[in-house]
Amino acid sequence: MEQMLARRVRSMAMPAGAKDLRNPVEPTPVVIREALEHYADHCAVCHANNGSGDTDAGKGLYPRAPDMRLPATQQLTDGELFYIIENGTRFTGMPAWATGTPEGETASWKLVHFIRHLPKLLPEELEDMESFNPKSPDELRRQLEEENRSLEAGQPTPSSAAHHH
Repeated sequence: MEQMLARRVRSMAMPAGAKDLRNPVEPTPVVIREALEHYADHCAVCHANNGSGDTDAGKGLYPRAPDMRLPATQQLTDGELFYIIENGTRFTGMPAWATGTPEGETASWKLVHFIRHLPKLLPEELEDMESFNPKSPDELRRQLEEENRSLEAGQPTPSSAAHHH
């Protein structure tokens, strides 16, 4: 009931023209890759790498972060998804991410393509996304300790190997 109400409120708050906006960015492999990295770093904390919303933050929101792989999200138009990313959704945990710059808008349009890609994510993409997820202070400390031990042993560090694409 709450999710239905949230979707209706979101729909009512969206300007009429937003639904008809067309994505000016082509969905090339490079665009999908850039959006994957952006999503993993900025969106996955609430929405999960796979788009399920099954994270502590996502489950703690009221209403919960949606499973973006499902029809309720996938059937939104590109313009609606762009509007939600840029302007957020009132009375939910979805903040506005607009920067007011052309680069910010392009990044949001790329994310629209990635949201469309979520139902088709490959296991290797999910694994790769983990390297772009924000790290807690404890995780950063462990990573630094590992890197220091590797440097002392004269071996390449795991993080330097992971970020060479």
